[in-house]
Amino acid sequence: MHDTRESQPGLDSLAPSDGSHRPTPEPTPPGTQPTAPGSLKAPETANDKLTALDAFRKGSENYALTTNQGVRIADDQNSLRAGSRGPTLLEDFILREKITHFDHERIPERIVHARGSAAHGYFQPYKDLSDITKAAFLCDPQKITPVFVRFSTVQGGAGSADTVRDIRGFATKFYTEEGIFDLVGNNTPIFFIQDAHKFPDFVHAVKPEPHWAIPQGQSAHDTFWDYVSLQPETLHNVMWAMSDRGIPRSYRTMEGFGIHTFRLINAQGKATFVRFHWKPLAGKASLVWDESQKLTGRDPDFHRRDLWEAIEAGDFPEYELGLQLIAEEDEFKFDFDLLDPTKLIPEELVPVQRIGKMVLNRNPDNFFAENEQAAFHPGHIVPGIDFTNDPLLQGRLFSYTDTQISRLGGPNFHEIPINRPTCPYHNFQRDGMHRMDIDTNPANYEPNSINDNWPRETPPAPKRGGFESYQERLDGNKIRERSPSFGEYYSHPRLFWLSQTPIEQQHIIDAFSFELGKVARAYIRERVVDQLAHIDVTLAEGVAHNLGFALPHEQTQIAPPPDVNGLKKDPALSLYAVPDGDVKGRVVAILLNDKVNAAELLTILQALKAKGVHAKLLYSRMGEVTADDGSTLTIAATFAGAPSLTVDAVIVPCGNIA
Repeated sequence: MHDTRESQPGLDSLAPSDGSHRPTPEPTPPGTQPTAPGSLKAPETANDKLTALDAFRKGSENYALTTNQGVRIADDQNSLRAGSRGPTLLEDFILREKITHFDHERIPERIVHARGSAAHGYFQPYKDLSDITKAAFLCDPQKITPVFVRFSTVQGGAGSADTVRDIRGFATKFYTEEGIFDLVGNNTPIFFIQDAHKFPDFVHAVKPEPHWAIPQGQSAHDTFWDYVSLQPETLHNVMWAMSDRGIPRSYRTMEGFGIHTFRLINAQGKATFVRFHWKPLAGKASLVWDESQKLTGRDPDFHRRDLWEAIEAGDFPEYELGLQLIAEEDEFKFDFDLLDPTKLIPEELVPVQRIGKMVLNRNPDNFFAENEQAAFHPGHIVPGIDFTNDPLLQGRLFSYTDTQISRLGGPNFHEIPINRPTCPYHNFQRDGMHRMDIDTNPANYEPNSINDNWPRETPPAPKRGGFESYQERLDGNKIRERSPSFGEYYSHPRLFWLSQTPIEQQHIIDAFSFELGKVARAYIRERVVDQLAHIDVTLAEGVAHNLGFALPHEQTQIAPPPDVNGLKKDPALSLYAVPDGDVKGRVVAILLNDKVNAAELLTILQALKAKGVHAKLLYSRMGEVTADDGSTLTIAATFAGAPSLTVDAVIVPCGNIA
């Protein structure tokens, strides 16, 4: 509850009297208005989760400045001293509170995926999927489920650049009526390793080298490629990272994948294997490497800015949820293992069924409270969805809880507003750091008669039942061993390589050449090229040539690996083999000069607007430009401030001065 009494501030108003400091709630094109917290910019986007967050939102307008204990502050300019030039007094509780809180504002950043951006939205299925799952949010095409999505890079720290070559995280939190379901994926359908036991080794290898903490946000260094050259299971995801998928144009034009094989369970207890996909309705697009490098310096927040400004402009990012479904009886019909997270299921073999749409329509109000404190976890599932024995997934189920406790200060991270479910939750978990719930149940154990055994178990049921794990029969010896079905490492990278267009293949060669050119140890470079020869000799020869050596004769004679279930290509693996998407929401720079042809400019602006494209007027300086008919045009940015690589296209209209 806030104090609504008049604050009587000690300083006069500092804002413009015309109210121009206040953002408009209407959609605004990128760069035309100051950005604003999501609730101020899009108040009509309310849903159950956003309404629940209202109880925790706190604006400060028309309130007195106080301490955290509610004591009004008379002077926020000076510490308490013994005389105007005397020593500062230890009794200054206002200074102590302010400095102490400042000293503890930062929390540990995520070990991986530290750099990220997030948005609120909703998901709605296209049809009833109760034939394959009893998850309520997938069984009613009228049901709208709030979501919170976080996109991220993997290697770099929280202050690293957006456009580096890296895998991108794509994590979605569904606030369903049965609890939270987190789909914690990436922009690639596979991962670098098969077993979670190797995750610390992989992350140590890709992170900045420990003796000098270089490089930041890059995999172009010795320790990463040393690891790759010795662990061929990494090669498939490395191929994706070295492709144009590793430098997406924006989060809006990026696919997402659940990585692992999960199970869907229907009301009759029948299980179906599933892999999850996100398909962007804006189409797929990437940067080119030169753009990626330049944007790292020109605008390191490029992806974060694009996501935020697109939502503010009303160009809401949209993605369709796709499912690859495999009947349990078909588990072994492939020549790869469904439980292997380094292998994908080609869409040519199992088409993706698009079953619903997600719309991101609101920005966060506070980056730290929502983005940084969000806790995603692949173990957050609901009835109708279950795990498989994927050894990487099984390890993630432990790791995510453990790391959230460390990062967010204790076991009550689920009580942080952004992490709270929208449905009621009751159990016998008690106390711990930062407990917010005030439990009034005198019985903190089960069974109990003191509170009539509440809260009680809910038996499994076709609808609204308690969670029941799939009754999979398990039989095996206790052993540290990988299945032989996990043992083939080159067929899937080769399928990916052969599925690329010629320009995409050249980009992959160039990417390997750049990365390995940063590796100081020649034997590591040679060992990586040897691994590439097992994928495709042409690929290896191209990289070897750029690194200054010829492929040894024995490597040129390496037989190619077998096809994946007889499949040589899959167009879905290419960004550009099958064009998709449209230009809505793109940004075009229009370069102006004095006496620009007003009639032609108007024609251009009308054509762009008709397609939903935003025009950004550029000039050598800020202010206004006078057209040839005497009209004036307000400039959005300068040539230097908005170079061509920050927009999707450039137009130069006619004028009387070249």
